Amino acid sequence: MLNDILLPDVVLRQSEGYWESDLHGNSEGRSANAFYFGNREWAQEYFDACHRDAHFKSRWLAAAGGDWTGKVVVDLGCGPGNVFATVGGKPRMLLGVDVAGGSLALASRIGYTAVLADAAQTPFRSGIADIVAINASLHHCDDMAAVLREGARLVRPNGLLITDHDPQLTAWDYKGVAKLLWDARLWIYRWIRHGFHKSDTQQTWGLRTEIHHKPGDGVTPEFFRATLEPLGFEVDVHAHNHQIGADAFKGEVGPAQWKYRLGNLLSGRDPKAPASALSLMCIARRTAPAPELP
Repeated sequence: MLNDILLPDVVLRQSEGYWESDLHGNSEGRSANAFYFGNREWAQEYFDACHRDAHFKSRWLAAAGGDWTGKVVVDLGCGPGNVFATVGGKPRMLLGVDVAGGSLALASRIGYTAVLADAAQTPFRSGIADIVAINASLHHCDDMAAVLREGARLVRPNGLLITDHDPQLTAWDYKGVAKLLWDARLWIYRWIRHGFHKSDTQQTWGLRTEIHHKPGDGVTPEFFRATLEPLGFEVDVHAHNHQIGADAFKGEVGPAQWKYRLGNLLSGRDPKAPASALSLMCIARRTAPAPELP
């Protein structure tokens, strides 16, 4: 069945629990992601701790109109499989794409057909997916627009492209004292001995993967609309903090942790405003055929 959806002349190689396609070129960012998320111990910690809560599940179920039962799903930047592990269902086909073999091996254990490939250049035919999911992945990629366009290429007519958990540029564009605290965050983590990671090495590599997660960078509603609308999509973008579920689609942003509220206050922004919400969720439906390539 996998061969039926591959581009012509593509040959995948079987590895330990996943398939490999050719990767062209390289970059510091991609190497960092391959190393960090390829570490199975770190990937397992990420799987256990991130994107697994009830708020996350509520948003994704509402965005997709339910779980993934009966759907062909492509999860770009799937990591160890957090999204499917949380959303659930019985997909007709579940494809996971990542550059980190260690994460793909974990994802394959929970039902993914896992493929090592560049998210901006996948080996799949166009229009194969009912849902393309991109969660917390765009900001790890060198060219966010290229990955979004590739995800769009894979969506069938009336299918969905759903992205979430990429940092909203306006919320993370810290100024003054807030910017100084951001720049010193690694030393602060070490000093207070508190953070997601267990060691300085793990923390350092984790931060290296965050290519577009920094002041002055990130995603905007205009980015999603300008990229996807010309490709035949109807685009809805919802700003939200992480402790809110489907109510994000009613215009509510939800609460933020004190450190993020402080960062926005020190930057001269209203921490309760939509522009101060940490993440954007984009729900795009293909309503027109893909434009002909020149």
